[in-house]
Amino acid sequence: MKDEEFLSQVPLFHSLSEEAMKGLLANIRKIRFKKGEALFKKGMEGDSLFIIKRGKVKIVIGSEDGEEIILAIFSVGDFFGEMSLLDGMPRSADAVAIEDTEVMMLNRREFINFLIGNEQAIRSILQSLSMRLRKTDDMLEDTCFLNISERVRKKLLELAESYGIEEKKSILIDLDITQRELAGMVGATRESVNKSLRILREKGIISTEGGRIRIHNLSLLRKRHS
Repeated sequence: MKDEEFLSQVPLFHSLSEEAMKGLLANIRKIRFKKGEALFKKGMEGDSLFIIKRGKVKIVIGSEDGEEIILAIFSVGDFFGEMSLLDGMPRSADAVAIEDTEVMMLNRREFINFLIGNEQAIRSILQSLSMRLRKTDDMLEDTCFLNISERVRKKLLELAESYGIEEKKSILIDLDITQRELAGMVGATRESVNKSLRILREKGIISTEGGRIRIHNLSLLRKRHS
């Protein structure tokens, strides 16, 4: 897909005229990252907006002992990095490619120029920030009030909705994810997540295939258990 056609499908850029799109493309850089490579690290200067053209990226906060909390996973068409561009503060988390990824980058000056007078783009930015804040609130609520098994169950349902592919009466979560990464998503240890997954496998609700998870009984997964 050509860059102009791709960007026209990204909600942030829906309202651009053909002339404005050409001007934007003239100021965009494309960079590829290998799986596991960091696009940026916490504390770095935030000087670019990222739009994913291919691949997936996780936003994480790591601890000194190597544990991490995954705040979000972005895929094709998603944009991120706008917070540092808007407030001028350093990056608040790491961004890491979870598969080979290609991004389009727009620097701060061009990003601000793009926003000036573009009401639709400003609305898209505000909507994005609001949704991400709500997700953070949900994560904090789950950590406080749900046990680990329930957090794992809920996260699998969310991943199935975002990345699920229906295959032969089952749903494959089309995302390579380690138990450590899943633990980072639910705010738990790898060992406790492994135990929860084992119970779900023994009940025939899921199976694991390499780094991917297949859901065999979605209705049973949806049921809460004490």
